[in-house]
Amino acid sequence: MNAPTRPPKVTNDSVKSTGTAPPPRPPQSPLHRRWSDREFRDVLSRGLAAVRRSLFTIALFSFAVNTFVLAVPVYLFQISDRVLTSRSMDTLVMLTVIVIAALVMHVLIDIVRRFMLMRTAVEVESKLGPALLSAAAKSAQNGSSREFQVLGDLQQLRNFITGPVLLTMLDAPVAPLYLLAVFLVHPYLGSIVTGTGVILLAIAFANQRATAVPFGNASNFMMRANLQADAMARNAGALNAMGMIPEAVQIWNRETRESLKSQVLAQDRNIVLAGLSRLIRLMTQVALLGVGAWLTLRSELTGGMMIASSIIASRALAPVEGTIEGWRSCVGARGAYHRIKNLLQSSPLNFERLRLPKPHGLLTVERLLYVPPPDKRVILNGVTFQLNPGEALAIVGASGTGKSTLAKMLVGSIYPTAGTIRLDMMDLRNWDPRQFGESVGYLPQDVQLFPASIKANIGRMREDATDEAVFAAAELADIHEMVSQFPHGYETQIAMDGSPLSGGQKQRVGLARAFFGEPRLVVLDEPNSNLDVNGELALGRALIRARKKGITVIAITQRPTLLRSVDKIMVLTNGTVQAMGKRDEILPLISGQADKRPAAPLLDTLQG
Repeated sequence: MNAPTRPPKVTNDSVKSTGTAPPPRPPQSPLHRRWSDREFRDVLSRGLAAVRRSLFTIALFSFAVNTFVLAVPVYLFQISDRVLTSRSMDTLVMLTVIVIAALVMHVLIDIVRRFMLMRTAVEVESKLGPALLSAAAKSAQNGSSREFQVLGDLQQLRNFITGPVLLTMLDAPVAPLYLLAVFLVHPYLGSIVTGTGVILLAIAFANQRATAVPFGNASNFMMRANLQADAMARNAGALNAMGMIPEAVQIWNRETRESLKSQVLAQDRNIVLAGLSRLIRLMTQVALLGVGAWLTLRSELTGGMMIASSIIASRALAPVEGTIEGWRSCVGARGAYHRIKNLLQSSPLNFERLRLPKPHGLLTVERLLYVPPPDKRVILNGVTFQLNPGEALAIVGASGTGKSTLAKMLVGSIYPTAGTIRLDMMDLRNWDPRQFGESVGYLPQDVQLFPASIKANIGRMREDATDEAVFAAAELADIHEMVSQFPHGYETQIAMDGSPLSGGQKQRVGLARAFFGEPRLVVLDEPNSNLDVNGELALGRALIRARKKGITVIAITQRPTLLRSVDKIMVLTNGTVQAMGKRDEILPLISGQADKRPAAPLLDTLQG
């Protein structure tokens, strides 16, 4: 049989004319709209607005904190130049009371601004966390867990907000006030502090230029090492069974070593420049005391003014020096913020879509082409077919022919390089992600269940999943008898490794999850790979029930038991459709029993 030509475009009228009209559309129930549906698109702007408001208030508090701390050098100046010369006890007592009051206010305001910073950090994490996890899950649908590393960036950003470096940077706007105070003592001393401040700013700029690239490389290599460790955790069984632990550790160690090398290089440069800035600041203290003593000898200053100016100058230069010493955390927080921003802004969840009526299940696939980067090897080429609501299609072919890739495309996990996939005539890209997910069921090759009860896994972890809907999905998938054999039934808790379920039982629970909510399109990738004979029979019955309910089903399989439960069969060869037709037409070709020439090539294809 030759490859089929492109099927004619099917409309609702043509579907009705076939005599297999879709079932009446049920009344549209209010869809459960979650947090991410309501606030994802503006969560970043809201989070930034909250941070800006808090930081502005904290900056005002920082100004007050640093203003009150001026009471100490002023107190010292007054004692040296007035109390000691006048020997007035009343003056000493009044000055002491005023200074103590100022220091109490200093401490109280400092406590309040630290409370505000902590609550700001918590608010940022609570606002961005759910949206960030949603964006990471959406971006990681091609199988990579790299995007989930950004959750660590959120924690790094929170630690920076509550850390000492940000407070030091918020103290910097008060430096001009201190500088003005030094100038009021004497212009010579003010000029020394101003020159030192310019030099320290130049060192800070040089520090940023010298450490930006090494710190960036260290972060990238560490992220790759974390991904390798995550892969080791997921494949621990295979690593232990085949003695691959040394090789896996070597790969992790190579990435970690490169990260540490870059980190040491950046830290070395940062330490040298921070030490240079500290030396300059200490030399400035010496210069202030020396010039102050010279001015005192010339009767232009008093001893108290000299000491007070030295203390005030140290307070003026401390924010710049502290920023240089803590530059690593500043660079890390900035990089974390940019990664968070890029992930949120580039997520497909940002684009608002029209919420369409519940689909019937009409699936149209036209001229699919998929060429994934970077090798540019064609995985799918010109795949075209169409299924009416309630039809079941089996896709067969040798390993590596693109069957699983096609399955992922049909459920929107990956997008084709060219061509279109439409559900009820609407391109998958234009469906609201939440609504599309509720209308589709998917059973991947590698079934992963959540560490929760069987009931929660069947109900797709939704809090609004009713017992009736969970039981209906279990009945449709024909797993109720299997679940009933567990001591706790549907409340049986599943561990991280899937226990107490076997591989076949996990696959059957995943099948029930795919059928939860009566989706209109269900895609099953090797649904019987771990099933025994009874499991395969139950799977066949599930497909028959799904067809009666008008659910469009696509199953990737090689086993003849499942092939007898579908309406149509497609044969893929090297990413192209070699044959497609009704089950009774294609089955003889697959078994090699037809009297047509394509039979032998098809049999050879399926046998790899």
